[in-house]
Amino acid sequence: MARPLAEIIRNNWRQLAGPARIVWDELTLDELIKSEGDAQRLTALVQERYDMPREDAQKQVMSFFERHRGS
Repeated sequence: MARPLAEIIRNNWRQLAGPARIVWDELTLDELIKSEGDAQRLTALVQERYDMPREDAQKQVMSFFERHRGS
């Protein structure tokens, strides 16, 4: 049975924090690592730092997760 996307991201988050830093360059690597790949925490960081609606931040985060599903 396939693992849920959230679990895949959490398990690979240390490796994905670098690519995430490229996408969201206003977030620090430390902030990204501390988010532990949690979609809600990462959405809140993106929303706050980029001053965007929550829905837009959530779309960005989910798009990133989908692109890196196999990483």
